[in-house]
Amino acid sequence: MHTSINTNATHLLYINSSCYLFLSHIFLLPQTATEDNRETKWLGKTNFVEIRSFWQIFRSFDRMWSFFILSLQAMIIMACHDLESPLQMFDAETFEDIMSIFITSAFLKLIQAIFDIAFTWKARKMMDSSQKKKHVLKLVLAVIWTIVLPVLYAHSRRKYTCYSTQYKSWLGELCFSSYMVAVTIYLMTNAVDLVLFFVPAVGKYIEVSNFRICTMLSWWTQPRLFVGRGMQETQVSQFKYLLFWILVLLSKFAFSYSFEIKPLIAPTRMIMSIGVQNYDWHELFPKVKSNAGAIVAVWAPIIVVYFMDAQIWYSVFCTIFGGLYGILHHLGEVPEGEKDAVAKFVLVWNRVVNTFRSEDLISNWELDLMTIPMSSELFTGIIRWPIFLLANKFSTAVSIARDFVGKDEILFRKIRKDKYMYCAVNECYESLKYILDILVVGELEKRVINNITNEIEGSIARSSLLEEFKITELVALQAKCIELVELLVEGNENQHDNVVKLLQDIFELVINDMMINGFRVFDLLNAPQQVKLDFGFRFEEIEPELFADKSSVYFPFPDSGPLNEQIKRFLLLLTVKDKAMDIPANLEARRRISFFATSLFMDMPSAPEVRNMLSFSVFTPHYLEDVNFSMKELHSSKEEVSIIFYMKKIYPDEWKNFLERMGCENLDAVKGEEKEEELRNWASFRGQTLSRSVRGMMYYKEALKLQASLDMAVNEGILEGFETAEKNSLMSAQIDALVDMKFTYVVSCQMFGTQKSSGDPHAQDIVDLMIRYPSLRVAYVEEKEVIEADKPQKVYSSILVKAVNGLDQEIYRIKLPGPPNIGEGKPENQNHAIVFTRGEALQTIDMNQDNYLEEALKMRNLLQEFLRNHGRRPPSILGLREHIFTGSVSSLAWFMSYQETSFVTIGQRLLANPLRVRFHYGHPDVFDRVFHITRGGISKASKTINLSEDVFAGFNSTLRRGNITYHEYLQVGKGRDVGLNQISKFEAKVANGNSEQTLSRDIYRLGRSFDFFRMLSCYFTTIGFYFSSLVTTLNPEMILLLISVIAIYVFLYGQLYLVLSGLQNALMLEAKMRNIQSLETALASQSFIQLGLLTGLPMVMEIGLERGFLTALKDFVLMQLQLASVFFTFSLGTKIHYYGRTILHGGAKYRPTGRKVVVFHASFTENYRLYSRSHFVKGFELLLLLIVYDLFRRSYQSSMAYVLITYSIWFMSITWLFAPFLFNPSGFSWSKIVDDWKDWNKWIKQQGGIGIQQDKSWQSWWNDEQDHLRHSGLAARLFEILLSTRFFMYQYGLVYHLDISHKSKNFLVYLLSWVVLLAVFLSVKAVNIGRQVFSAKYHLVFRFFKAFLFLGSLTVIILLSVICQLSFKDIIVCCLAFLPTGWGLILVAQAMRPTVEKVRLWEFMQVLAKAYDYGMGVVLFAPIAILAWLPIISAFQTRFLFNEAFNRHLHIQPILAGKKKNR
Repeated sequence: MHTSINTNATHLLYINSSCYLFLSHIFLLPQTATEDNRETKWLGKTNFVEIRSFWQIFRSFDRMWSFFILSLQAMIIMACHDLESPLQMFDAETFEDIMSIFITSAFLKLIQAIFDIAFTWKARKMMDSSQKKKHVLKLVLAVIWTIVLPVLYAHSRRKYTCYSTQYKSWLGELCFSSYMVAVTIYLMTNAVDLVLFFVPAVGKYIEVSNFRICTMLSWWTQPRLFVGRGMQETQVSQFKYLLFWILVLLSKFAFSYSFEIKPLIAPTRMIMSIGVQNYDWHELFPKVKSNAGAIVAVWAPIIVVYFMDAQIWYSVFCTIFGGLYGILHHLGEVPEGEKDAVAKFVLVWNRVVNTFRSEDLISNWELDLMTIPMSSELFTGIIRWPIFLLANKFSTAVSIARDFVGKDEILFRKIRKDKYMYCAVNECYESLKYILDILVVGELEKRVINNITNEIEGSIARSSLLEEFKITELVALQAKCIELVELLVEGNENQHDNVVKLLQDIFELVINDMMINGFRVFDLLNAPQQVKLDFGFRFEEIEPELFADKSSVYFPFPDSGPLNEQIKRFLLLLTVKDKAMDIPANLEARRRISFFATSLFMDMPSAPEVRNMLSFSVFTPHYLEDVNFSMKELHSSKEEVSIIFYMKKIYPDEWKNFLERMGCENLDAVKGEEKEEELRNWASFRGQTLSRSVRGMMYYKEALKLQASLDMAVNEGILEGFETAEKNSLMSAQIDALVDMKFTYVVSCQMFGTQKSSGDPHAQDIVDLMIRYPSLRVAYVEEKEVIEADKPQKVYSSILVKAVNGLDQEIYRIKLPGPPNIGEGKPENQNHAIVFTRGEALQTIDMNQDNYLEEALKMRNLLQEFLRNHGRRPPSILGLREHIFTGSVSSLAWFMSYQETSFVTIGQRLLANPLRVRFHYGHPDVFDRVFHITRGGISKASKTINLSEDVFAGFNSTLRRGNITYHEYLQVGKGRDVGLNQISKFEAKVANGNSEQTLSRDIYRLGRSFDFFRMLSCYFTTIGFYFSSLVTTLNPEMILLLISVIAIYVFLYGQLYLVLSGLQNALMLEAKMRNIQSLETALASQSFIQLGLLTGLPMVMEIGLERGFLTALKDFVLMQLQLASVFFTFSLGTKIHYYGRTILHGGAKYRPTGRKVVVFHASFTENYRLYSRSHFVKGFELLLLLIVYDLFRRSYQSSMAYVLITYSIWFMSITWLFAPFLFNPSGFSWSKIVDDWKDWNKWIKQQGGIGIQQDKSWQSWWNDEQDHLRHSGLAARLFEILLSTRFFMYQYGLVYHLDISHKSKNFLVYLLSWVVLLAVFLSVKAVNIGRQVFSAKYHLVFRFFKAFLFLGSLTVIILLSVICQLSFKDIIVCCLAFLPTGWGLILVAQAMRPTVEKVRLWEFMQVLAKAYDYGMGVVLFAPIAILAWLPIISAFQTRFLFNEAFNRHLHIQPILAGKKKNR
């Protein structure tokens, strides 16, 4: 019976399979299955079957496609009637013609009814009888309307009754006919839907109510399922997304009518009126009238663009609405807090700054600059700001005062205008008084100090400071004070005399040089030592000697922490010259501080005390990714440079801070002092490792402990700080217990059990993490073999462990009914361990994510969102923004970072509100744990269909009446791939997952259950994004992209048909003879479909909101200079290839990208393997189309017109061909070129076979590339063959343009071309056979044989040129004709492989395919090798690839060169 279950499990893989839940049910009842002792029979699926077809897109979103089709028909009718105003459509005849769209509507509904039956046919056995009746009834009604409406329309056409309206109005008169009455009845269901849309509460009640009348009403539109019901939003929310889509659709239709449809009406009429009798080829359908082929060629790209360009308008309005929403929600005022809240903020701020230091983002010096002093003054609301805010303020104030001329009030006002400057001046004065009060202990000296301070403060009070003091001497006083404080900081008792001397200098400077009436200081002392002698107008004072007694100075100071900190702070105030914007120097630290400060202005709920907050868990799935870099990995050099070398070069400032923290001078010193564990951690925390994620998530515990201590502490406790609270064992125990109740972190390490049993060092790394973080819990699956009834059986258990005494200790063990990993790996890994999480909320975190203490502090606020209503119901998922921390080095990483930034800000902001269709796109989101565990969990795991499991969690939540919101005040770090190949693999995986979503029941139910406008939002933000082959808001920086790749192919093949058939030439000559300018314009004006659209608006808008629009514009321009347009155009090719191929043939799979740390050079062979079919073949095809079009249009079209029409297609084709080499580090290094050429030839020649990987042999790779065809259905194979026939068009059209054909239009010319092609193939086959027979033993014979074939071919060509006038141009044209045909034959052979193998032609096709691949490789390699000779090219490439690194003065060349010196 176990065998039968496994059989069912293998059948689960796709369509002919039992559903995932059914299989799980089998596993839960193993005894029953065994006792029956018979095979489990699959009963079939219920309600929905995932059938692989492009028609799923129409079926799921039929209302949208019907709306667009009917709107297109209406606009064409309006354009044919030459309407200038929309009001003219109410003319009787025009209105009647427009009403014909309902006939089309009936036909479309008939198609939909047929699709519903066809796509649910496999579920008929399990389908309820009422559902079967509904499908039949829908089909019958559709057939009736499809018959009735056309009949009534034909019968009543131009037969209508009109009545004049009572009042003069724009209608004039009211007309109707029997057809219009039928249409009114036909639209009654739509009218009901419209009423329910505007009263969503009624619609929701009908859908969710169990009253019989409600169930009867909802029976027609809703299947008998719980999901997909009652998803209506509030009227306010509906109004917002209704307004959004009305604006989008009005803009789209106005543009389509004015610039796409109306301009083609007149030329179309003229094309139909011109009779073309002579063609340049053998016309297969000469009796077709009205030049139908030309009309199709002209209109086809316009129609394709019409259906795709809504995505562009969505992008534009998304940017506008998202930007306005961001402006409105980012503004606000920081509320005035209680006075003790200031002290709490200071404590929290210092904790955050200390975290920056422990992460080596800042140095010790910067730590001092950023720390805020803790003192009792904080409870009065007075803050001594951190030095970096006051930096250079005192020196600036001194300079202002020195050069100032005027009244005291103006000077004081000038200094007070800058709050930080005033604080710096005030603090310096008070600090000097405080230090002198401690330093000076002599009674005489103290009295002098008091008199001086009284004079200063009195003059300030009298506003006579400038009159009584020489402010110009402040600079000298500042210099003396700096010298004094430096000695105090040094604290060397040998410097006592120098301290005394400096004090004497300072007093002399103040009394004699600065004070106008300095003698009054001693007059006030009434000292007997003072004698005054009068010499006329001059007074000379004999002053007592100050500090004559050494005991009058208390130096050095005792080792007192607060005093030393204040002296050090005073020194920094006097000496630091840096501006606040330059501190900290580390860009990541600056970004984090900036975001944290900005987020405090955003709208967020008030945080409760820790004891009252919602409890939550964090959950991270882990497979085989790096946990912690070992010392061996740090110094290994698989990718030419070691990890530690790379890290030192990429993060030089952080490396310097690390050495300072370790007290070492270089790497050898760190290893010498046995601080290797710290070194491992430092490197691991900068890679995409599990240890980085765990450290980040454990900041939640640290934040909660800090907040709990502040909740419990009184004023004195706050001043003592968090560290003091930790030393109090009782309070610390209470805080730990409270935090453990509120926070749990579970890492689901899928392979931990296997790693432990095999002695893998990664297992010990995981144990080390649990030791370092005692609250960390690890879940894993244990597979154990036991003997039951004398038979070995495998037992599976889910186990949760923690660290105790340096070892992992089991906490819980749950026996599983079978192996849990029967679906997709990641969701299954989450599903088995979710039972170990606790609390009301659950945050899912990927293992390449990071967190920050300052963000963790806001978690209490975020969780309160679950208690707020966002619309009709509280949230079920809280969406968060991500920051890409890998975007700081290479340009590609920077592009991806901006792409993510745009999506997680403007994109998701708009999806959540107003569109209300945000789903779950990644793993920083926070789930309502109870909601989701009781509704199917957070991860659907069915094999293949749930490849992108993240988004299905959002689908699932929405379908079950959940509410998904988005909150920007909290961010989580995220790592992305930094190399082109890794990025392309990621894009391929996402495209694969999106194609599987297209087939899923979730998308079908959302498309059917949403109201019309919310359905539009769902389409254009999920599968429509890929189907339209456009990149809009989801990519921030698409420049010069084409409206649709489909439109490009339709346009170019339409032009190819026109030029090769001679239709374009004939039509344009006829137009010139008749002086018809509009026809020539129509035939050449289709270029607007390729005029690139700058859709970088989202990126500019969001960066402008966060960093200023000037910065955003600079970044935008800089990205263009770094070839961002090339990168995103190339990415477009990746998306469309994998989306289209997967939806047609399947083959979706997880593609590991490796998350490489080091940016490395990819070989030419690797690039060819990755991009040959997705980019290179399509690029060569576009290039061939452009060349053929150029060759045969010159006689009647200007070169400028050709450039305007095709410039962006040239850009796309060249980008698809050469972008991988352009973005390949050291791609133009001559030494790499030589190595790549040797590797390429070796790869091509290596024989494939069992066990030989595709990176070793072309043959193995070629066979793997066809895996998707081996499991394709008959329909998919036929469609592939149909697509391949486009390559035969070249030969058919070009052979009639050969000089040797003598302008003959006979079909025999085409047949003879196949004879020539057959001769070429036979020659290739002969060479292949000769190589097998002669090459091993008879080399000379084989060489003679090849020479004979060559000379024979040359002789035939010479004879044809002499006898039949074969020209050199003919040879070129033959190559252009036969090369596509050969490729088309290869594609057909691949689709029909079993048949081709039977007729023993497969080997020949393999040889032919190898020749094509080798030829394409040589064509690609040649220009790269030529450019590699020019050193400037390599330097230019390095500059634009690593511009960000150059701006940060990083040393990139050593990394690229692989040097390991100068550690």
